[in-house]
Amino acid sequence: MNTWMIAAQILGAITICFEFTSYQIKDKSKYFMVTGIGSFFWMMMFVAMGLGTGMDTQASLIVAATYSTIRNLVFWQIFRKNTPMRKEIGLNFLLVMIVVALVAGTLAVVNAPEQVRWLHIMGMIAALSFVIGQYLPGVHAVRITVTLYAIVVILTQTPLNILYGDFRWNIMGILIELAKIASVAVFYVRFAKEPKRPQLSFARS
Repeated sequence: MNTWMIAAQILGAITICFEFTSYQIKDKSKYFMVTGIGSFFWMMMFVAMGLGTGMDTQASLIVAATYSTIRNLVFWQIFRKNTPMRKEIGLNFLLVMIVVALVAGTLAVVNAPEQVRWLHIMGMIAALSFVIGQYLPGVHAVRITVTLYAIVVILTQTPLNILYGDFRWNIMGILIELAKIASVAVFYVRFAKEPKRPQLSFARS
């Protein structure tokens, strides 16, 4: 394992910390801030992997992670204050993000090998659901949709996703998605008996 791949594993571990923490947060603005920072480290993980193994294999993942980082950090700013203008801006930005995801998802499906095209179709549907779930009010939509999305992404990190004869397991990618699922489970265990309890950090819980 070269230096860049070691760096990728460290960045992946940092990503796990932010992703796990984000789904313990009820406040929408704080959630977007934390998950946005996590998405940035996720993007840097793929950049490091690309520097270690070749950018051609990581380019689409870097684009997806960059899209996630921008989306989350913009939503963080939008949800900082609850005003009619910010709501309108947020809705318009959401529509733009949906269009971008549709175009990118369609290209991924069309260019995917036929034997795994169904997986990319599922990925596009799950990704769109998650983007919409993030925007919807309340704490449940985003957690339900991220769980479904994480399950699909896990499948793409296994040899099931046969691309260019690459049968490797992306263990760090799987761990990141498992962290999201575990965080959602912990969230519901912690707050099931106190649904109106305000968001708390781990340091105070």
